[in-house]
Amino acid sequence: MEEFYAYVLADENSRLYKGCTNNLERRLMEHREGKTRTTKRKKKVRVVYFEKFSTFAEARNREVYFKTAAGRRYLKSRIGAVSSAG
Repeated sequence: MEEFYAYVLADENSRLYKGCTNNLERRLMEHREGKTRTTKRKKKVRVVYFEKFSTFAEARNREVYFKTAAGRRYLKSRIGAVSSAG
């Protein structure tokens, strides 16, 4: 059974990027290799939060939620202020 992920990345300036994928490791590599428009100039991104889903639609809906004001508040409560260390 395929798994899907809604994820949150942080760059070296603690800026957050949200997305969804069916392969979290591959997607992180794409971000780090500059193959993604939003993080093209940010090579030091890391996963700071993710959730697993059984369908792409669920993961995409969660990504969209993360991008809302309520979703940003939820992420702040889950991951707090993201440190640039690590």
